[in-house]
Amino acid sequence: MVLTAAEIAASVRAGTLDPVQVTKEALDRIAAADGVVGAFRRVRTAEALAEAAEVAARPDLASLPLAGVPVAVKDVTEIAGEFASHGSLAGSSAPAAEDGVIATRLRAAGAVLVGLTRVPELCIWPMSDTPDGIARNPWDPTYASGGSSGGSAAAVAAGLVPVAHGTDGMGSVRLPAAMCGLVGLKPGADLLAEGGWFGMSAHGPLTTTVADAAVLLSVLADKPSLASVPTPSAVRIATSTTVPLLHTPVPRELVAAVSQAAGFLTAVGHDVSPGAPRYPATMVLGMTARWLAGPARQAHDFDARRFQKRTRMHVRLGNLLERTGLIRERTRENWLSRAEEFFESHDVLMTPTLSHWPVKAGRWHERRWLSNVLPSTRLAGFTGQWNLAGYPAITVPVGRSTVSGLPTSVQLVARPGGESLLLGLAAQLESANPWPRTARN
Repeated sequence: MVLTAAEIAASVRAGTLDPVQVTKEALDRIAAADGVVGAFRRVRTAEALAEAAEVAARPDLASLPLAGVPVAVKDVTEIAGEFASHGSLAGSSAPAAEDGVIATRLRAAGAVLVGLTRVPELCIWPMSDTPDGIARNPWDPTYASGGSSGGSAAAVAAGLVPVAHGTDGMGSVRLPAAMCGLVGLKPGADLLAEGGWFGMSAHGPLTTTVADAAVLLSVLADKPSLASVPTPSAVRIATSTTVPLLHTPVPRELVAAVSQAAGFLTAVGHDVSPGAPRYPATMVLGMTARWLAGPARQAHDFDARRFQKRTRMHVRLGNLLERTGLIRERTRENWLSRAEEFFESHDVLMTPTLSHWPVKAGRWHERRWLSNVLPSTRLAGFTGQWNLAGYPAITVPVGRSTVSGLPTSVQLVARPGGESLLLGLAAQLESANPWPRTARN
């Protein structure tokens, strides 16, 4: 069993673990298992070992929150000497001259960047496959690990690394975390906005424990206070298992996870009752339009002739939507007023994370756009609206399906600034109902 990030960092700071040995063991696990899991687009073997030696020699080693921790980063991250492919063969392969913000913060905290994880082209889809590989669910490799942070989720759930970085524009941290039995947090837009998809995308952690999620979040956000997980006082939690507006059926075991988590939270003193926001009909149009037009804007920096056929259609539709003026701020403002209304009488909303089970792993990038859209929208009914609102949300494991063996989970949503509250509630669920940390348990 791989140690948690908190355990590794504490031992490295104390001088009882060598960062080079920790990194070598992570690289050995990747070499042994990633041929099946498909988590990584690029493994930085020599570079990571050199970085680990540099960490070991740092004079501030005893104060580093991620001292010697092997971290996987999503293949959208600027790392000096590497290129971020965004899952595409259509972009530039020129290496970055310097680290971007995420890599800079991770390195400053003592992390060792072991590799770039697989994503779907332009991070559009909740399944992460590319022409050179498929990110598979470590609980059952016949299923996809999710997306677009599917490679990061697969790497952590398989025990290859203790923690990974992701981004979330419509659920891209929470969905793969739910599919792979992990903690996945999408911070509020005011904390860690990634800048893409008209402000809907944010950086976030994927981890096996709440403590690790808090530490990684604190590093990504450059806010050390977030590393401390509070014990929340009694809060008002609303539960809903109905897909907003669409009302599509949700599998029984995904619904049951909400009831189970509600029981745990009631037992520690929270006020839990049914409830949901008054979702405006325009909300779906607002988030879908941004999901289409956001990648279309990003595509301006790529050679469109080399895009996958599903991406070409997505970009065409996104350009059309933007030209016709359908990216309207008042759509978001209308939804925000409804969300604020709901959170006047509730502190947290709890839903299933997934509205359907994951799709089977496969070469989805070879299929048509509509063949990708239908299963994608079927399973992501509970997540994208909180990207549009910019509210923080966390996925927490609850159990496993008795039929498929895949994990079940819940999503907790709070008002802006509520990341610590979400981590505290997640920690209470973790204490009441410990989950297997990886699929290799």
